[in-house]
Amino acid sequence: MKLQRSGFVAGIALTATIALTACGSDNVEPTTGGTSAAPGDCVSGSLTAQGSTAQKNAMDEWIKAYQTKCGADAKVDYQGTGSGAGIEAFIAGTADFAGSDSALKEEEQPQADAKCAGGKALNLPMVIGPIAVVYNVEGADGLQFSSSTLAKIFAGKITKWDDPAIAAENSGAKLPAANIETVHRADESGTSDNFTKFLSKTAEADWTYGNAKAWKAPGGTAVSKSDGIATKVKGTANTISYIEMSFAENQSLQTAKIKNGAGEYVALSAESAGKTFENAEIKGKDGDLALSLDYATKTAGAYPIVLVTYEIACSKGSGKAKEIQSFLKFASSAEGQKELSELGYAPLPETLRAKVAESVASIA
Repeated sequence: MKLQRSGFVAGIALTATIALTACGSDNVEPTTGGTSAAPGDCVSGSLTAQGSTAQKNAMDEWIKAYQTKCGADAKVDYQGTGSGAGIEAFIAGTADFAGSDSALKEEEQPQADAKCAGGKALNLPMVIGPIAVVYNVEGADGLQFSSSTLAKIFAGKITKWDDPAIAAENSGAKLPAANIETVHRADESGTSDNFTKFLSKTAEADWTYGNAKAWKAPGGTAVSKSDGIATKVKGTANTISYIEMSFAENQSLQTAKIKNGAGEYVALSAESAGKTFENAEIKGKDGDLALSLDYATKTAGAYPIVLVTYEIACSKGSGKAKEIQSFLKFASSAEGQKELSELGYAPLPETLRAKVAESVASIA
């Protein structure tokens, strides 16, 4: 079915129609309400969660706003340990919910479901996090790359900044005859999974390492967590890496334009990343909202390297169901999503946000 998108992305009104097609049986039209957690929705108690570093800045803001609204007795502790660690903690029962930049893998789903007595683990998209390609090359402002060139750089096939392939895409740029130092995540990361998914879907001939949370390509420098990547690139000349837009903005890093499926080199912004979701497909069902993204999007003005951060939570069977529902109700509310605009994230399209709120309301 076609869903209409309204609302704001980074404060800019968007009126595009979103083709979020529900593939499963969850074809109920969403409501367009979504008030924030009012005092009557607040639940005293404590939650422990961990996972995605991509959403850490969003979580910090949500927790602050939620506790301001609900009081000090409504406690949420979220640690940015990485998506892989978050899912492991959820499966082990040491996290009440997990943050992940990828939906649960097929082999992870039954393990996660086992923690939900009489229910299942839901993938609830909560944050749209554009992935920036960041670099530190003195005097080389405004660089742009195709997926093929990026794949060759991160696979170690292009090793110099003045390589002809880079020069061909950056006419007039001041490119040094210096070695390229690629930087990737040392820990399992949904950001790595989404970045390598983009490469594997759009530059298959040049990227033969597939996609995964764990980095598989040889060479390069491994650094833990998103803030570690940002610090490394900012402090080291001739580096290139991938990182969530919010962390790139916090460190004032140079970001590259990326060529999309329409042949356009598009600058990174919340608005341009949001356009990639115009053809997103809901592949989950029965309240699960795992998405399938088109990394080769031909939508005009779409920035193609994006991720969605999910909250992994039990549909029922959790001993902290009321607390989880209360906090995620705030995060998925229109008010909660507005908190994202100034943090380098894009709020969920309104129709998707309403479906997330509907799934959260069913947690028992």
